[in-house]
Amino acid sequence: MIVIRQATVLDVPLILRFIRDLAVYEQLLSEVSATEERLRATLFPPDGRPAAECLLAFWQDAPAGFAVFFQNYSTFLAQPGLYLEDLFVEPALRRRGIGKALLRHCATLANTRGCGRMEWAVLDWNEPAKGFYRKLGAAEMDAWRICRLTGPALQRYS
Repeated sequence: MIVIRQATVLDVPLILRFIRDLAVYEQLLSEVSATEERLRATLFPPDGRPAAECLLAFWQDAPAGFAVFFQNYSTFLAQPGLYLEDLFVEPALRRRGIGKALLRHCATLANTRGCGRMEWAVLDWNEPAKGFYRKLGAAEMDAWRICRLTGPALQRYS
């Protein structure tokens, strides 16, 4: 049985574990600088305005996966959107509907919150994920490329 619930501050160690597991899968572990302290400060800040939200999935009471998302905005639609930053299911628990349940839960939240769209990025080599998203009705936006300023390139403008 799949259970999905909103993460709480007590789940921060589990969230960090999932982030690291996802990074291992994506061959990007060296890029992870997240810590429990930083996750607490950004996901569960004292002012009550989190930078993102996190859903946790459980399979037969065992932690199975997570989804991290935040609100963005579409000027063309003049509506908020939901951006899915990360979706991960433990490899041993895949093909049980957990990823689909997490994605559907996010889509339901997007609809409930009046969002005009839900978006995410997928690595070009990740064919299993791309196939999974296509089966759910998602369209790849081939004409769009992600641009990023980070580290020294971003700090140059401080």
